[in-house]
Amino acid sequence: MIETERLILRVPTPADRDALHAMWADPRVMADLGPIKSVADSVATITRHDGYRHEGIGFWVVAQRRDGAVAGFCGLKRGADNTPISGELEAGWMLAVPFWGRGYAYEAMQASLAWGWANKKAQRIVAITAARNGKSQGLMARLGMTRVADGDFEHPLFAPGDPLRATVTFEIPRP
Repeated sequence: MIETERLILRVPTPADRDALHAMWADPRVMADLGPIKSVADSVATITRHDGYRHEGIGFWVVAQRRDGAVAGFCGLKRGADNTPISGELEAGWMLAVPFWGRGYAYEAMQASLAWGWANKKAQRIVAITAARNGKSQGLMARLGMTRVADGDFEHPLFAPGDPLRATVTFEIPRP
């Protein structure tokens, strides 16, 4: 568990599933991330991140400290095998719409990166997003990440012609 001024980052519990699914089923949240998720897809996502726990990584629930409300999902995982960042330490985040615009993603990811540097030996942490996702790229820049010059690729999870297929990579070197 990681605590920040306003947030708690913790391992998901079964009680979090409805809130996480509601976020993943919201077309506004998923507009630049991928298709909305079914309940089964949401459970599979949580299970996939549980699979990283043996390495000490995996996304955490982002909860408000003041009331415990589930605001999102963020953290560190291994880059997917079918991408140029395969096996690297990858940062990622998403927040439910009611929590947008409050600086929660920045706060949560600052804490996630600090945890990664303190607990992992990676020489860099990467993040990827759709080339059209300017908001995520802006957050990456605020976190001190820079775009990798030769890091653009066509994400294989999206069909040719899908606007989310064009993907950019950002990185931050170990401090």
